[in-house]
Amino acid sequence: MEVKINKEIRQYSEKIFFGLSLRQFICSGLACGVAVGIYFIFKPILNNTGTVSWLCMAGAVPFALLGFVKYNGMTAEQFLVAWIKSEILTPKKLVFKPNNYYLDMYKQCEKNVKNSRRKKLFKKNKKQEK
Repeated sequence: MEVKINKEIRQYSEKIFFGLSLRQFICSGLACGVAVGIYFIFKPILNNTGTVSWLCMAGAVPFALLGFVKYNGMTAEQFLVAWIKSEILTPKKLVFKPNNYYLDMYKQCEKNVKNSRRKKLFKKNKKQEK
């Protein structure tokens, strides 16, 4: 007897109906319902079974994706929220402002050298005045 155990416990999902999780079962049921609805709505209008079948598939695919697809460990709703935050709500313009620490240190050293020269000159001038 062999028992399958997931290596990562967070990846475990309980299988409820026909080996599907509850989420997958509900989404596949919705996909089938949408496909049947589209078929009965468009069959009398189009009279072409091929076109109607493509419409049924196009209508069912979004619901199937909602139930079965995971991207980077996120469900479709979580991915959609993350995508909206990153692409729409946050600004796209990234400004690169480099910091040249060597130049900053050089300028600071120059300033210190000038100040020390001024102090020396000031001290020298004071001594000469006395």
